[in-house]
Amino acid sequence: MSPNPNTDGATYLPEQTRQLVDAFEALGADEKLALLYLIYEKMGESITPAAPAATEPELTPTLMGDFFNLSDDEQLTTMRAIVNREDTELSRAYGALKENNQLMVWFAWAQAMGDTVVGMPAGYQAPEAITRVLGNIENLEFQEQISLLREIAGSMGYSDVQPVPSQAETGKTPSL
Repeated sequence: MSPNPNTDGATYLPEQTRQLVDAFEALGADEKLALLYLIYEKMGESITPAAPAATEPELTPTLMGDFFNLSDDEQLTTMRAIVNREDTELSRAYGALKENNQLMVWFAWAQAMGDTVVGMPAGYQAPEAITRVLGNIENLEFQEQISLLREIAGSMGYSDVQPVPSQAETGKTPSL
């Protein structure tokens, strides 16, 4: 299982945000999905698919088109595979995207939840772990919320692309 190499949050996120990323990572797959849904439900339109000009929906036909035609069980299986970084066709399609497009995918799915995307179970009550993380996210400034969501979105999906080792790691300077 290979995480998406799009981000390296350890180097640029404030400590509080890193702790929230860790708290998210400690959740199970269904808890992560519930938290993502609740984030979009609570924060509504303030959390857009990043900056609309920075997204490229044409790069996501499988996730933004074909996905909506899957059964509820298939959609849930796909979402779980993405949050679990499993090697599946749709998880690879997600893992190949940049963070803004990944956010756009979750935004589109959240907007369609209960309609063309599988919804939350009736009577769902979020466990304390989810409500605590959600409350901490709500207390962040807007830009910190977006940074956190980019980090979370970028850590999901499967990719076998490995980051290029740094000069410090290899001891060699890049050549032209």
